[in-house]
Amino acid sequence: MISSVLVANRGEIACRVFRTCRELDIRTVAVYSDADENALHTRVADTAVRLPGATPTETYLRGELIVKAALTAGADAVHPGYGFLSENADFARAVLDAGLVWIGPPPEAIEAMASKTRAKELMAAAGVPLLAPLDPDAVTEADLPVLVKAASGGGGRGMRIVRELADLKGELEAASAEAQSAFGDGTVFVEPYVEHGRHVEVQIVADTHGTVWAYGTRDCSLQRRHQKVIEEAPAPALAPGVERRLHSAATAAARTITYAGAGTVEFLVSGDDVHFLEMNTRLQVEHPVTEAVFGVDLVALQLSVAEGARLDGDPPSPSGHAVEARLYAEDPAQNWAPQTGTLHRLSVPGIRLDTGYEDGDTIGVHYDAMLAKAVAYAPTRAEAIRRLAGALERATIHGPVTNRDLLVRSLRHAEFATARMDTAFYERHLADLTTAAPDPYAPLAAALADAHGRSRFGGWRNLPSRPQTKRFASAHGEHEVHYRHTREGLTADGVRVLSAAADLVVLEIDGVRRKFDVTRHDDRVYVNTTALTVLPRFPDPAAQQAPGSLLAPMPGTVARIADGLTTGSAVQAGDPLIWLEAMKMEHRITAPATGTLTALHATPGQQVEVGALLAVVQQEPPL
Repeated sequence: MISSVLVANRGEIACRVFRTCRELDIRTVAVYSDADENALHTRVADTAVRLPGATPTETYLRGELIVKAALTAGADAVHPGYGFLSENADFARAVLDAGLVWIGPPPEAIEAMASKTRAKELMAAAGVPLLAPLDPDAVTEADLPVLVKAASGGGGRGMRIVRELADLKGELEAASAEAQSAFGDGTVFVEPYVEHGRHVEVQIVADTHGTVWAYGTRDCSLQRRHQKVIEEAPAPALAPGVERRLHSAATAAARTITYAGAGTVEFLVSGDDVHFLEMNTRLQVEHPVTEAVFGVDLVALQLSVAEGARLDGDPPSPSGHAVEARLYAEDPAQNWAPQTGTLHRLSVPGIRLDTGYEDGDTIGVHYDAMLAKAVAYAPTRAEAIRRLAGALERATIHGPVTNRDLLVRSLRHAEFATARMDTAFYERHLADLTTAAPDPYAPLAAALADAHGRSRFGGWRNLPSRPQTKRFASAHGEHEVHYRHTREGLTADGVRVLSAAADLVVLEIDGVRRKFDVTRHDDRVYVNTTALTVLPRFPDPAAQQAPGSLLAPMPGTVARIADGLTTGSAVQAGDPLIWLEAMKMEHRITAPATGTLTALHATPGQQVEVGALLAVVQQEPPL
């Protein structure tokens, strides 16, 4: 029996595994980097072992340090979570060689699925339907569009859709460079790209005695940058017979590699056609929706299988529907740029919330931008969607910009509501989903709340009738509001101020009474779901940047610079000039206009803060 588990991971998944371990009276051991010294997973574990350094390569990707930590802390088993070393066969072997229990599949099974090209060969031999890879040198116009994919790793890294033959060579090189940086393996391959395909997967659990259970299906079609955003179980509106074929293919895949433990077999579904994509030999981020529908604890099953238990009888029957949304610290309107800073408040009441953060925690630059997974369960799909959208809309999230509004609008979009979504959903709808009108009264509420606070503490020095002005910035631009402090109280044109306190403002607008909850953290003000930054009354001229300045949209590391790019280089509008890496994602900084590069401040490996000046492009004068 397992008595103590070290989780070779961090954040949300470490906390998730610890939760089940506590329920089973299993002692927990965390590992933490210097950046995670005060992280939630470090705080909640029974024991924690430091991994010196901050970056993943220095810490969570150092298998030998993690094995040593397990032995030092007296753990007798290791759970890899997902990401990092979770699909590293050498790490699994090192754990077993140290006399520890590996809570995962056999190293040989991990190895068999580690390379997507090798996995496809095995699946083809087992009769699992798939898309055959294409020879990159033989791709023609008739083959387009195609998908370039990294042979190793996952998470959308090293993946490109190519629609023009002339772009193929460059995208192959870019995907290879990104894959090399992310996984240490630059091998890529090409396969047909299926337009309007759905990403459907099957959760399997296998024991060491030959039994394989298939736990229904999940749909994970809503993706950004080939990374999942919203997932649900079961996959809705599948053509007749498709689910049975998916289960058959998934169990065949597991048996082919003598799998044991929890894993996921992913497919691309288009109508009646089913194509194998890959097998993830670990627990998936989206496993909670399967847990909700089947009433199981997949982490507990992993532990049970690792202890040698049998899966007796049949898997439980599914009931109801579950939907999960990944809450990210990112700005979808700014090319999904990750965000950092203090998470002052995170509360999504009424539903399951899996997170690695608590109020006051810092969101850093070194790791994934996911804050939490919000999961809603209900008897029907429509009820589950409504419940999740409502919970997210009412959530209190104070801190860096998040994708919360995008999630709510996505869940309420007609295509998603009627199960007509596919993997190109955000390619079609992102602009509409990120341009919703801001609440026009939020800045006024923020100003009135501030005015109430100042009046209480004797801050008023102006004549009562003199108009007051406040300026704010939001994701939608700058806002200037005006109000007066009179003998009758605070007043503003066009509305009736029913009450104004530091934390609550009530306005009557066109006969409708509206409440505005107000919270302030330094120069940030949160009014209901609107985030505002307090601006000085008069802008600082010194803060202005020269036209054509390329500023870092997030803190990160300069991964690389375009070949041959130097001061004086001619550039075309849209040319990628600099690649920044932040939170496990690579972001391209492109030329804002056609012209000449007049300054280049970025160098490969350089750490930059948000707003740092990277380069300047002087635009060509119009002809």
